[in-house]
Amino acid sequence: MDKVRFGIIGVGNMGSGHLGYFNEGKVKNGVVTAVADISEKKREAVKKSLPENCVCYDSGEELIDRADVDAVIIAVPHYQHPPLAIRALKKGLNVICEKPAGVYTKQVKEMNAVAEKSKGLFTMMYNQRTNPLYIRMHEMIAKGEIGDIRRVNWIITNWFRTQFYYDSGSWRATWSGEGGGVLLNQCPHQLDLLQWICGMMPVKVRAFCHFGKWHNIETEDDVTAYMEFPNGATGAFITTTADAPGTNRLEILGSRGKIVCEKDRLTVNRLQCDLQEFLMSEPSGFTEPAYTTEIIPQGDDNPQHVGILNNFANAVLGLEPLYVDGCEGLKCVELMDSMLLSAWKGETVSLPVDDDEYYSYLKKHIDSSKKKEGEDLLIDNSMSFGGTK
Repeated sequence: MDKVRFGIIGVGNMGSGHLGYFNEGKVKNGVVTAVADISEKKREAVKKSLPENCVCYDSGEELIDRADVDAVIIAVPHYQHPPLAIRALKKGLNVICEKPAGVYTKQVKEMNAVAEKSKGLFTMMYNQRTNPLYIRMHEMIAKGEIGDIRRVNWIITNWFRTQFYYDSGSWRATWSGEGGGVLLNQCPHQLDLLQWICGMMPVKVRAFCHFGKWHNIETEDDVTAYMEFPNGATGAFITTTADAPGTNRLEILGSRGKIVCEKDRLTVNRLQCDLQEFLMSEPSGFTEPAYTTEIIPQGDDNPQHVGILNNFANAVLGLEPLYVDGCEGLKCVELMDSMLLSAWKGETVSLPVDDDEYYSYLKKHIDSSKKKEGEDLLIDNSMSFGGTK
């Protein structure tokens, strides 16, 4: 094939954004030949933007079964990610799944099992992994440039959302429609990056999730979590959709230095000796070890969604390796679920979480979830990428 034929399932805020990338010619080796949405309103809204001969379907299932496509982009509410991905992968289609991979670990593991047997390629829309600052942090830690990790702190509170935002979708911030709040909607990228950059998952989590603390919603809109890692390092993850002005600061301290990512730059402090050796041997009480400082600016090469789309199209054509293995999406879901489970139980939980135990807690919340009235609205997402979505 000359170009990969894509079908976009879900043409709401994210799906219509992806369609725009193709229409603007930003995906060199891809073309959209089909779209689908269960909402007639959204189908009508997007028709004027569809390429010539692009077919519009009433559902993702219909597109998967009938459309003349090589790959699908799944951009629908979270619960539907695994069922649609499984259907497409079983047909041998290539799949890009929007974050998160799913709502609960059990459904994501089922999806991953199918992906491992499928002929199709599978990736997550982890566009933040294309950010050169996060790539640099990942590489520095993997090479041991700051030694062994001792502490990880991420304050990510620049997700400010109004009540109007939550009211714009009948599924938003409901247990039955979205399966969670700030953790599942805004933070999947950061939770993925946390484990990817550090090269390890936490083994214990104690989280305090506040449900509808600042908004009239069912799910969490304010979270503070403490983490423990297998090497003895500790960490904190703090997020909310109600701080203004918000903060996005990732700080990783190692035995040979510290990296801080904030305001589109890295500050790298490199110690001239091992921290633990210095604190145990230094004869004075207050002297700190010497260090050098390097500032690394953002730069222009930050392709985000377009980077993932181009890599995926090229990987399908055999031109380059796939950047993100979609099965890695499970790690983010493990972290989200562990934080919610810890809050529900009021205690520290170990990772990986018990799949059935988590789902039993979630099911109770689904059963008591209240349906929101009104139609879903298309809203401008352009201001949401201070964090990412």
